[in-house]
Amino acid sequence: MEEFEPTIIAFFCNWCTYTAADLAGTSRLSYPPNIKIVRMMCTGMVDPKYIIKALLQGADGVLVSGCHPGDCHYINGNFKARRRIKLLKAVLDPFGLEKERVRLTWIGASDGHKLSETINEMVAQVKALGPIETKKTMVI
Repeated sequence: MEEFEPTIIAFFCNWCTYTAADLAGTSRLSYPPNIKIVRMMCTGMVDPKYIIKALLQGADGVLVSGCHPGDCHYINGNFKARRRIKLLKAVLDPFGLEKERVRLTWIGASDGHKLSETINEMVAQVKALGPIETKKTMVI
């Protein structure tokens, strides 16, 4: 049996975390290729249905990351994201999905090292959880 390699969808804020990803690349910092980045203008634009859809369509985990609270280019987008993720995590368990499969982080534009570490941690955490069991029974 081959080792499980998770697929993680990452919704990154254009102004901070996406810029940190660019910095990580130019600094030649490495992280696993398991992550698929979706560039969003703000984490406040990440609707929970995007996260649920990603999990239902094959992602093993979802990472949402943006500007630190108080630094949002759209004033309160990261506070909106924090509320939405908290509510989403509360409803994942009844559906057989571990809340650890969804993570919200704050990574600034100059935090390339932190981004690399966060992605490595997320991949290791989701790998330890294993594949989503409901994938076998889902009909999309």
